[in-house]
Amino acid sequence: MGIDVKGQVALVTGANRGIGRAIVDSLIAHGAAKVYAAVRDVASAAPLVAAHGSRIVPLELDLQQPATILAAARTASDVTIVINNAGVLRTATALDAGAIEALAYEIEVNVNGLLRMAQAFAPVLKKNGGGAFGQLNSVASVKAFPGFSTYCASKAAAYSLTQSLRELLAEQGTHVLSIHPGPIATDMANDAGLAEIAEPASLVGEGIVAALKAGDFHLWPDTMAKQVGGAYADFARNVVEASGGE
Repeated sequence: MGIDVKGQVALVTGANRGIGRAIVDSLIAHGAAKVYAAVRDVASAAPLVAAHGSRIVPLELDLQQPATILAAARTASDVTIVINNAGVLRTATALDAGAIEALAYEIEVNVNGLLRMAQAFAPVLKKNGGGAFGQLNSVASVKAFPGFSTYCASKAAAYSLTQSLRELLAEQGTHVLSIHPGPIATDMANDAGLAEIAEPASLVGEGIVAALKAGDFHLWPDTMAKQVGGAYADFARNVVEASGGE
């Protein structure tokens, strides 16, 4: 069952830059009534307010600070769409001396952060009629890249949880969207040395709007993602989406 973002109240984590900013821009452009810009430093959301006015509500939220997530869920009690975009990347291989430390950090943000968001906002979405919960998972959740071994592992764990959330939240009428970008033109991509092949973040924002409306579970928004998603499609359809969910 699809969801038109027009008139909806959304919340986007990591909304101040990169993919998060693009998601906010797309939600507003397609008629969202209000978007909570959930960021660690509310001052960083000032450019969003300047661009979109009172439809943007800056909100403190840090995926490593459970108290801020719970407080945000209380404040954003009218939210109907939650997009958990915030995440971290450490360029560590499985054989690097700092691999365990890097993985622990990425698990804390990319995996535990997802769990905290889902547990805090599922009751809010249920109260407001179901709505939707989206999770940024990356192509790295289904294909490991040795130079980013620990990041890929954390995203694979997040994708696994997203599959479970699809079935669990379907029981309360909440649609779950798993978002799998490839290299996107962000600071994270630049830091990872992927700037030359990165594509515009707007592909993700616009893709989310379209995927929500279509009622899709997977979104592969850019060129690399579409290649991976195309190869993965039969497994996704016949195994991942074959039972449970909507």
